[in-house]
Amino acid sequence: MIVNFVSAIMIQNLQQIREAYNEFIGEKSFPCVGAKTALGKDQVQTLVVGNMCCPADDRKILSFLYDFIDAYRNSDSEFHSAAILFNGPVDISEDLFEEFLWKRLQALLNLDAENYRYDKRVSADPASSEFSFSLKEEAFFIIGLHPASSRPSRRFAYPALVFNPHAQFTALKLTGKYQLLQKVVRKRDILYSGDINPMLNDHGRSSEAEQYSGKNYQTPLVCPFNIKHATN
Repeated sequence: MIVNFVSAIMIQNLQQIREAYNEFIGEKSFPCVGAKTALGKDQVQTLVVGNMCCPADDRKILSFLYDFIDAYRNSDSEFHSAAILFNGPVDISEDLFEEFLWKRLQALLNLDAENYRYDKRVSADPASSEFSFSLKEEAFFIIGLHPASSRPSRRFAYPALVFNPHAQFTALKLTGKYQLLQKVVRKRDILYSGDINPMLNDHGRSSEAEQYSGKNYQTPLVCPFNIKHATN
């Protein structure tokens, strides 16, 4: 009876975190219209796991993201994202979140390198302006969220890593939709956050790794990734 009661509470908590995330991006003034569109199309996949500082869920996260990649590759729709929502720590600083972000992403990279090469469409050098994160040979742009973020648009109640397929941005550019979407998002973010994100850069001008954590770097980021993948 006690075990069943505890399990019911855990399931309820997981659902509450999912609902909190959907409400966060679904809020009327939230600036990212791409995320809002994905939510409206039921193309936001979420996984709630344990504490962000702990490696216990790394393989579970990777399996979830592999399933997401398979579904994304078989879809003709625009705007897909996968969000890993951690149940803690909620009392976290911006520096500590950044530390945990690199640790979790490095762990995923290490596991992925056991079976896959790096996405050939992007660079595996974190210092390159063509760099993008890769899993199952699919490049991703990553957005970090947490309660202590200096950017209001990144200030979610729980630590989270949002994986956005890089190829969908390329597809939007080819159809001419990307530039318009970018202008809309930036205008909305100024209204939401009070100013433009100082770390925001167009792809190809600097490493996108500088944008993952949401932190405002005063000096160029030295990304701690150790890429072990084969690249050719």
